[in-house]
Amino acid sequence: MAKDIETAAQGGLPHKDYHDPPPAPLFDSTELGKWSFYRALIAEFVATLLFLYITVLTVIGYKSQTDPTSPGYGGDACSGVGILGIAWAFGGMIFILVYCTAGISGGHINPAVTFGLFLARKVSLIRAIMYMVAQCLGAICGVGLVKAFQSSYYNRYKGGANMLADGYNKGTGLGAEIIGTFVLVYTVFSATDPKRNARDSHVPVLAPLPIGFAVFMVHLATIPITGTGINPARSLGAAVIFNDEKAWDDQKLLKPVIPLQATEEAEAYVRL
Repeated sequence: MAKDIETAAQGGLPHKDYHDPPPAPLFDSTELGKWSFYRALIAEFVATLLFLYITVLTVIGYKSQTDPTSPGYGGDACSGVGILGIAWAFGGMIFILVYCTAGISGGHINPAVTFGLFLARKVSLIRAIMYMVAQCLGAICGVGLVKAFQSSYYNRYKGGANMLADGYNKGTGLGAEIIGTFVLVYTVFSATDPKRNARDSHVPVLAPLPIGFAVFMVHLATIPITGTGINPARSLGAAVIFNDEKAWDDQKLLKPVIPLQATEEAEAYVRL
């Protein structure tokens, strides 16, 4: 990574040509008395709800279109959006929702991202915990809406829950999820880096775009392995509503480890 660019001031003392925002306090109880804090929680809840609703519907719709026993079968095993379309649905929704909520809550929509930003002192502990709660509740409600509207398809196609594919062991799934989450969190840090304007002012950047593309690319790589669970809220919401033993078994091994490991690695790498 490029080193910090420094220029000489008139007094001869070096100074940075960018300004890092001050670190967020670990505990900031004053946030609890601000409407902007609750507005941000509502934004995270609604964004995660919409994210899960659209993406899980896309997964179930694709499976119904390619299942010869389904009334919605298109007559061709290659009909439907395919893995490419599912990846676009996830990446596209992240692009849209981050763009819409960035000015309200920061557009996290993912407990792994929130945890990484907490480690980097971008958000306080109170905000990080409440964001994660709002994201998980939004994910559960989003998948619940899918089940309410399409219960028969939902149960038939396993509710879009993340489960380890046949032929892969849990170690492979764990490695794929850690690397995928690293790519996402690293992209978030890079796209929102305050040094970017100083170092790469000739490169215009719209932060939601690379973040959405990172989600898209990771889904292309890991859908065949785990269904892609780089967002713990997405995986938890689908597992809670579907409530299947295999889905929960895979969650118990993977989800408590992935956000901690991958976000710590990404945050440490960005500091280099």
